[in-house]
Amino acid sequence: MGSSKRRGGEVRRMLLSLLLLAAGEARSGQVHYSVPEEAKHGTFVGRIAQDLGLELAELVPRLFRVASKGGGDLLEVNLQNGILFVNSRIDREDLCGRSAECSIHLEVIVDRPLQVFHVEVEVKDINDNPPVFPMTVKTIRFHESRLLDSRFPLEGAFDADTGVNALLSYKLSSSEFFILNIQTNDELSQSLSLVLRKSLDREETAEINLLLVATDGGKPELTGTVQLLIKVLDVNDNEPTFDQSVYKVQLLENIANGTLVIKLNSSDADEGSNSEIVYSFSSDVSPNIKTKFKIDPSSGEIRTKGQLDYEQEKSYEIQVIAYDNGTPPMSGHCKISVKLVDINDNTPEVSITSLSLPIQEDAPLGTVIALITVSDRDSDANGQVTCTLTPHVPFKLVSTFKNYYSLVLDSALDRESVANYEVVVTAKDGGSPSLSATTRVSVEVADVNDNAPAFAQPEVTVFVKENNPPGCHIFTVSARDADAHENALVSYSLVERRVGERALSSYVSVHAESGKVYALQPLDHEELELLQFQVSARDAGVPPLGSNVTLQVFVLDENDNAPALLPPGPGGAAGALSQLVARSVGAGHVVAKVRAVDADSGYNAWLSYELQPAAGGARSPFRVGLYTGEISTTRALDEADAPRQRLLVLVKDHGEPALTATATVLLSLEDSGQAPKASSRASTGAAGAETAFVDVNVYLIIAICAVSSLLVLTLLLYTALRCSAPPSEGACGPGKPRLVCSSAVGSLSYSQQRRQRVCSGEVPPKTDLMAFSPSLPQGPDSAEERQLSESEQVGKEYREFIFLRKEKPTPFFSLCC
Repeated sequence: MGSSKRRGGEVRRMLLSLLLLAAGEARSGQVHYSVPEEAKHGTFVGRIAQDLGLELAELVPRLFRVASKGGGDLLEVNLQNGILFVNSRIDREDLCGRSAECSIHLEVIVDRPLQVFHVEVEVKDINDNPPVFPMTVKTIRFHESRLLDSRFPLEGAFDADTGVNALLSYKLSSSEFFILNIQTNDELSQSLSLVLRKSLDREETAEINLLLVATDGGKPELTGTVQLLIKVLDVNDNEPTFDQSVYKVQLLENIANGTLVIKLNSSDADEGSNSEIVYSFSSDVSPNIKTKFKIDPSSGEIRTKGQLDYEQEKSYEIQVIAYDNGTPPMSGHCKISVKLVDINDNTPEVSITSLSLPIQEDAPLGTVIALITVSDRDSDANGQVTCTLTPHVPFKLVSTFKNYYSLVLDSALDRESVANYEVVVTAKDGGSPSLSATTRVSVEVADVNDNAPAFAQPEVTVFVKENNPPGCHIFTVSARDADAHENALVSYSLVERRVGERALSSYVSVHAESGKVYALQPLDHEELELLQFQVSARDAGVPPLGSNVTLQVFVLDENDNAPALLPPGPGGAAGALSQLVARSVGAGHVVAKVRAVDADSGYNAWLSYELQPAAGGARSPFRVGLYTGEISTTRALDEADAPRQRLLVLVKDHGEPALTATATVLLSLEDSGQAPKASSRASTGAAGAETAFVDVNVYLIIAICAVSSLLVLTLLLYTALRCSAPPSEGACGPGKPRLVCSSAVGSLSYSQQRRQRVCSGEVPPKTDLMAFSPSLPQGPDSAEERQLSESEQVGKEYREFIFLRKEKPTPFFSLCC
């Protein structure tokens, strides 16, 4: 008896050390407290705000809150002083059962910025549960023929407490027949049995009453009792015996219904009916065992009944009795210790809380987006869970505590590239084969104003015909903003400046929403050839962003100016031209020159001269150069010619429609007697005219070559730019583009204040380069032509004209308005 107590004390000390070690290992939270179970409401637990480094004034503004996993509202925090206190009754046995470790895990969350803390409150066991026996009165039958040291197993008491409070010691009331034998099994299990120390005699003692007391190790000690009623039986004096008193079996939790657990085999030394054995569960067996197992009375086979689940019950202890058929029957006892082996039959569970969505695209790295909790009901490796994320997303998982993770921003976001992420969180356990569970988190990226409106090109060239109607739409600017919502709402405005003495807004305007640019008044090519200005695009973000585009509006010439006659000489007045001509002059002699200019440009300023037929249809002895305006004789004059010749010269430009002017030339024919003086004057005048004519031709050739070179260079440069940019828009309809180069003889009137123009746009293919030399109208015969002076012949060689209008395969230019 003394040795049993010593062994029991050593076992208690070893178990106590193991419990303390396990409790020390369980303290792994950021903040750890402990509280005894059954503590009263308001019991102080800890200064949680102070221990977490939080200011009391921050608790309410930062939305300080406490969440408990499975703990309900057992604990609460006073937001005024930051103290964690007991809010309602804590029963450790209800909370953790008989688990050696019992803690309440609190998740403390504060916002602005988001922080998460983990607090572990250990619930300490108190001795509030007394030992309890399965029944208050137990009847035991002993045959009088039982041998000394015969044993009868007893069911021990159950204590709902843990640790020292659950260490039970037993004491049997004094008896001359029986003593109590205690054997310590593995863990905290003990086997009790009554040992017969003195032979029984039913005739002397038919019943024996004993009291078995169980005392736990708590302070104060609590006890439980059971009354043992021992009835002494007569006759059959051999009981069935098992080869082992305790059978240990391990079963997988997923075994099929009806699987054999063990086949018991007992023997009886009696003969006949006294050796026939019937097996049954002990009356002490709990109803739970009877729902999970069944026993065959004749064969002793124990099989599973229903589904076993390691997560519900990890082990079973089954008491079996073998009865013989003697009179009275005798029985033998054994215990089957069934331990379940966990298999990986539970998938991990993933829960997501505290989502901070949507997330701004300029959020800093490390921003917490969501809190993720994982769990697995399995044990050991089967319950060890690891979490992974979808690859190639700008997020990562950060482990904050065991089975607690934070989803944080790992790289920069750009809503214009990806506006929403479908993040898949996969939780995988360590079983074999492993099981996994997934959950999806839709992370929306909120827009910030980080993109300015952008035009397709920084500079746009637009061509508008002069004399456009007021309010004509000449172009539409368009800028694209990659942002969203109000950050992408673009408005347009003019960048105001002065054009000469007037404000830009008096010429053009832009619609704030559509970007349409309008000409507010008719434009005059002769007044303004190029209008250059900027249009600004601004978004509605805060702060707003913007950019500018430059518009170059070229005003194209129209034929709105008629030719204007020039005075015949310096200081002269425009009107009729009077000239004396000697009758002795020969054919081809230049007697006068009509001079005119046109305020238009290019083709519209190219003038030609025609001599109107004389009245009555008489053939005039004079002609006019088609492009020079020089009036010359077609034959030698004679006496039959009228002394006064009145010539009407029609001056016409090449516009569409053409505009004209009429010059009147009065020629007085002088007789031969006056011819020398007149001829001298005429010869001198003609020679001077020819010299001036040759000088003008040389200057015109140089000017034409310079302008043509500049034109070709401009065309090549502009064509290259147009190939790399979309065509500009002409809102008032396409025009008919033309480009005309001046005549070498100076008959194309071109203002020195005008510049060569370039038109842009897409039109059907037009003409190629075509060169031709219009000649003067022929005289009456070729002999007169051969009599031209050498100077006239030189001048004729320069009468070459170049026209551009052949078919081109490349895009040319369009006109507006």
